[in-house]
Formats: sequence, structure tokens, C-alpha cells
Amino acid sequence: MAQIDYFFTPISPWVYLAGDRLERIAARHGAQVRYVALDGPALFPRTGGQVLAERHESRKAYRLQELARWSRRLGMKLDLHPFFFPVNPAPASYAIIAAQAAGGGDLGALVQAFPRAVWAEGRNIAEDEVVKAILAENGFDPAVADRGMFMAADVYVKNLDEAVARGVFGLPFYIVGEEKFWGQDRLEMLEDHLAGR
Repeated sequence: MAQIDYFFTPISPWVYLAGDRLERIAARHGAQVRYVALDGPALFPRTGGQVLAERHESRKAYRLQELARWSRRLGMKLDLHPFFFPVNPAPASYAIIAAQAAGGGDLGALVQAFPRAVWAEGRNIAEDEVVKAILAENGFDPAVADRGMFMAADVYVKNLDEAVARGVFGLPFYIVGEEKFWGQDRLEMLEDHLAGR
């Protein structure tokens, strides 16, 4: 069985736009998804990139055009200027990591729910009550966010180190064996690889 290592941050609009396509691809090809939540803003300077606030205005403007184009193409609502962005990704990431360790719910749906909350629902995913509500909405015990917090914080740091060591430089990022795919717009190519095309 192929394994897809999926590196992401719950505050990325591109992670939001990926929707459930990865999970559907994995199901079609009998692949397993390993979810690796990490600190996206910390990843960029470690791999030669820049956080959004430090990018040139032309890059910021193009990003907004691309987000609007992709949201139309995919038929997904997207607020280009969400009220709660930028927002601390750590609480949601800790919750995902703790939920992954605890089990009991739909992990893929949980991973999709946090960026959707930012980019389409106007929710603050750094707030404890929002994190717990999203856990519950996806079949997890909301208390896992508290019980697994220290473990999750440690894993969160290790996930960033793993990403840098494995050549991840942007998010979302998918690795299957030695093959790397950067961006939700590479999911079709990921599927081609799994299919041997």
C-alpha cells in the first residue's frame, strides 16, 4: 500500500482549496494518508521563502488573483480577506495531532475543517472553544485537545524539522516515496503517479 505524507498548515488557503481531493485519490488507489501538521510561517524562512507579510506587493496581488481563480474553478466559497487571518496555527495543529493519536473520528474531515473555518466560515481557529467545536463536529472527543496538548506541541516541532529535512518548502506538500508534489494544483499529477501513468 502506498503512503502519502501530507504536509500542511491549517491556516493555508491552498490547503482549504485542496478540499477532500487527496482523500478521494487515496481511496481510489488504496493509498494511506499520513497527516503532518506543521508551522507554515516557520517553514518558509528555513527553506528560502518569505512569509506573506514580507513578500513583494506584486506577489501579494497575484496570490489574491490566483485564490479567486481557483475558488471559482473549484466552486468553493473563499473569503479573500478573512476576519481571522493571519491567525496562530498552533492550537488547531495541536488538535489535529492529538486527534490523530487518539483516533475515534474522521481525521481527513478534521484536517479540511480547520482551513474551511478560516477561509469560508469566518471562525477563529486559535480560540479554544472553536477548536473543540470543530473536533466534536468531526467525531472526536473535544477533550483530546487538552489531554494531548504537550505531546502534540512536541510533535509539531518535530514535524517542521522533518519537513525541512525532506525537502518540503511550501504547503500543501505531498510526498510518495521519492516523488514530491507541491500545491493543491499538483493533485492530478500525484494521482497519475499512483496510477503508474
